[in-house]
Formats: sequence, structure tokens, C-alpha cells
Amino acid sequence: MHDIRAIRANAAAFDAALARRGLSPVSAEILSRDGERKSAQTALQEKQARRNALSKEIGQGKRAGADTAALEAEATSLRGEMEALEKVAAAADEAIPRLLEVLPNVLDPDVPDGPDESANVLIARHGEPRDLGFEPKPHWELGEALGMMDFATATKIAGARSTILRGPLARLERALGQFMLDLHTDQHGYTEMVVPSLVNDAAAYGTDKLPKFADDLFRTTDGRWLIPTAEVPLTASVMGEMLADKALPIRIAALTDCYRSEAGAAGRDTRGMLRQHQFRKVELVSICRPEDSTAEHERMTACAETVLRLLGVPFQRMLLSSGDTGFGAAKTFDLEVWMPGQQAWREISSCSNTRDFQARRMNARFRSPDGKSVAYVHTLNGSGVAVGRALIAVMENYQQADGSILIPDALRPYMGGRERIAA
Repeated sequence: MHDIRAIRANAAAFDAALARRGLSPVSAEILSRDGERKSAQTALQEKQARRNALSKEIGQGKRAGADTAALEAEATSLRGEMEALEKVAAAADEAIPRLLEVLPNVLDPDVPDGPDESANVLIARHGEPRDLGFEPKPHWELGEALGMMDFATATKIAGARSTILRGPLARLERALGQFMLDLHTDQHGYTEMVVPSLVNDAAAYGTDKLPKFADDLFRTTDGRWLIPTAEVPLTASVMGEMLADKALPIRIAALTDCYRSEAGAAGRDTRGMLRQHQFRKVELVSICRPEDSTAEHERMTACAETVLRLLGVPFQRMLLSSGDTGFGAAKTFDLEVWMPGQQAWREISSCSNTRDFQARRMNARFRSPDGKSVAYVHTLNGSGVAVGRALIAVMENYQQADGSILIPDALRPYMGGRERIAA
């Protein structure tokens, strides 16, 4: 959510910020409704003052035996005028949030301008794609040949974009999640949480998923939402809170199933398990002071990078362009991992600084150490990382000519010492 005071102070700058996202100017409409509200409130105050004065005059007149009919008629008329003004003010109060809530966050000045992912900027690459010495296979061919990745049965019981894993490959998926959680909690200072997979409207709205992305979510018959990522319950855990300065930063993490309708992904990545309706992800969330969020963004991204370094897969960090940065983000780094079976770099983590955009929506604030000032916290979220995509990366980068898959050293303790997955 945006600060109406900032729009009042510099409407041109606000419109220019939205233009970077390809949006038309909207400040005039917002300020018009804001003006209606202020005018109605001012008129209400004036009429209330007159009504109070009339009440006193009527009382004095009656005590003196004077005719107060004209004063009483004016008071009655004022009551009707005030009710009309209250409706105008209430309508403007309702309209302004509806105008603001569908507008994306203001982008960081560092974000490059561009229409889409083609304008993303490569920041750094870690490791290079290796020559495996044979023609690599995509993960779906590897998994099916091993008899451990079953798309047909999953589709039969759940529909398209579903997968069943069996045996050692299922254990490898579990190992990846446990490895990531242990790393982030033991070495990176995150507190593990077990969170609900169902959230209410307030939590989804506060984390900018509603109303913009309602079609991308699954809704239950009782009006709750299946989480698209643990970002929602983790971040919403401070919804409505007044935090102490000494409590910041808060760093929390969770491994959850995630549910997405993939409403806008028709025809995209239909092979394999790259884009699923249900998948697992380790999510990292930070709640911090405004002045610390830039450094916290870098720290979070580095934590996600450590996962990929330890797995020994080539990856690169990308700074997303204005046309590719998500609705709630001011700045986003994507980590992309090399998939030799697809001969492509694929996103495996997205780390975003939303600044106070979510905090304003969910009224999450903190009090300064002296207790004299209150400000909105900044919130950040990132994948640490997507478990299914990490599984794909390991399968494709560690595949052998005979169709077996070597297990990275970091995962072997979670695999009972197993070094290889073979049919």
C-alpha cells in the first residue's frame, strides 16, 4: 500500500514511478477523492460547530421563554446536511484504499528499466555449465527411466501439473528440504516455524496477494486461501503488531507445501515438474528497520546462494528489470540454476525487498528505543530455495551416462550415506 501523504507531496514523482512499470498516471484521481474527503470532513467540522452553537442557543432561548422554532429548524436542516457529508466522506474513505491497493510498489532506483525478463541484468555467475561427456537428459526422462518419477499416475488422481516421486528420489526431495532448513537455522540465524497452509483474507491481503492475484490462488469453500508460499503466513505473523525496536530484525523460515493455480501459465513448462500446482519450498522472511532493509536483502540473497554453492550446481544472480519485478517488490534478485537437460538457466530463488509496502497493508509497526516515534517495518522474502527445482537441478547436473544420479556430498548425510541413485 502507498502512503497518501507522499502522493500529496509529489504527485508527479508518484506517477513517474508508476510509469516505470508501464502504468498510466493515477495521482489525479486519487487526489480528487482525497480532496472530496478533506472537503467533506472540513464542512462536517464547521457544521458540527454550528450545531453545537445552535444547541446552546436553543437551550438558552427555551429557558428565557423565547421562540426557538427557527433555530430548531436550522438544527434539523443541519442534521440532514451532515448525514449527506458523512456519506461523501465515507465513500471517499472507501474509494481511496481501493485505488491504492491495486497499484504496485515503487521501484528502487537501482532497478533497470525494461519491458520484461529480456532486460534483466546479470550480476554474477558462480560456476559454469559442465561438459558431462554425453548428451544430458531432462529430469522427466531421467526420473521415469529410474521408475521413481510418475506423471501418469499423478495426472490420473490429481490432474495436470502433478508428480509422484518414489523411493530414493522421494527421499532426495525430503533430504533437500531438511538440508536447507538445517542450513538456514543452524548457520544463517533463521528461526524455523511451522505455519498454517490455510490463511484468511487479512493475511492474503496484507502480503499483497489480494485482490490482485485472487485468480492465482486456490480458495476453500469456507473462504480461506491455500498459501502460494510460506511468505504469506510468515510475514503475516506480525500483522497488526507494534514491535519493539530491540526485537528487530526478525528472521524466520518455513518448509511448506505451496499451492498455485498457474492461471497465467497455460502452455508454459508443461513437461516435467518445473511448474506444478503443488510444490515444496523453503521460504525466508525478514522483518527489519527501514534503514537496514537494503543490507538485509543482500544478506538473504547470499543465504540462498549458499544452498546452491553447497549443492555444487552452476547458478547466476540476476537483477530483475522494471517489467519483470513482482507487484509487491521494490527490488528483486533472482537466482537461476543451470539445467543441462534443458540447456537453460531456470529460476530457483527469488529474493525481494518490499520495503514498507506490505507493512502498511497489514499495519505492522515498531517503536523507537526512546518510545517517542513509531514507523512501519520493512519486510523481505525469498526462496531458500524451491525444493522441487533444486531436485531437478541435482538430477540434471549430477546425472551419469548410465542414467544414475550421483548425490552431492552435502546431501549424503540425509540419504543414509547413499552416494548414488540408480534403477
